Order: sequence, then structure tokens, then C-alpha cells
Amino acid sequence: MRIFYFDSITTIILCFVLWPLLQLGAMEITYRLPRSYYSVDNWIFKPRSFERQGRFYESVFKVKSWKHLLPDGARYFKRGYKKKELSDFTTGNLEIFVMETCRAELTHILGALPFFLFGLFIEPVGVFLMFIYAISVNLPCLIVQRYNRLRLLRVLSRR
Repeated sequence: MRIFYFDSITTIILCFVLWPLLQLGAMEITYRLPRSYYSVDNWIFKPRSFERQGRFYESVFKVKSWKHLLPDGARYFKRGYKKKELSDFTTGNLEIFVMETCRAELTHILGALPFFLFGLFIEPVGVFLMFIYAISVNLPCLIVQRYNRLRLLRVLSRR
């Protein structure tokens, strides 16, 4: 429900400023949560039977063919764990990688959810466009995080 009315230029600027702030806020929240929260036993991150250890994402979304195109936001932040390439195959590092896929997944969930806040100052059609933007920017990242986590868990279970 629209509460605030701004001129067009102010509204556009607000939209372009608010999205990055919401994304950074989501990232900050996920870094403040204890590492213990990012367990694959947590219902959010728990593998689902339909995912078939990642094969679902391979067959339905063809994730292998495009995942390399996504940016790794971690390279822009000191606290970030770079997930673009895996260079350390020790069990400890794979476990950290699994935890970081959980953190990244939650970051993208939290980054997409507040699209409705735009309804405070834009028309409903604009809120719908913000929803489309939130899904199109975050869903591919969510898919890749789940896919990578399931593959890593498969490797870890063999050790």
C-alpha cells in the first residue's frame, strides 16, 4: 500500500539506491549470525529428496552450462569466502565451503524478500517489477548454492 508520494526522479533514485542497500543489509545480517546456524541440518539448507544430490539442478536448470557466468560477490568484501573456484580440497575446506554456500543462500533469500518495501512509494505495477527483479537476480544464485552444496556433501560423504 503506497504511503509516500515522491516525484518521478526521486522515486527512480530511491529504487536504485534501496536495492544495493537491501542486498548489503542482507549480507551483513548473514555475517552476524553464528557459524553454527549454517548447518545442513537446518531446515532451510537441508537437502531435499527431489534435489537428488544436485541432479535435479543439472537436468531441469542445466546449471553446469551457466553457473560460471555468475559473479562471486565475495571477492569484493574482506570477509567474503571466494566460491568461484575451489583450490583447496581438504575436508576442512570443503566443510567451510558447504557452510559458506548456506550463508550465500540465506543472503540471497533475505536480499530478495524485501521487494514489497517498494510498495511504500511506488505503484503496484512497480512492486511487481521489483519482484521480477528480485527473483531474476537472486534465484540463479540460490540454485547454484544449493547445487554446489549438494555436490560437496556428496564428496564429503565418500571420505
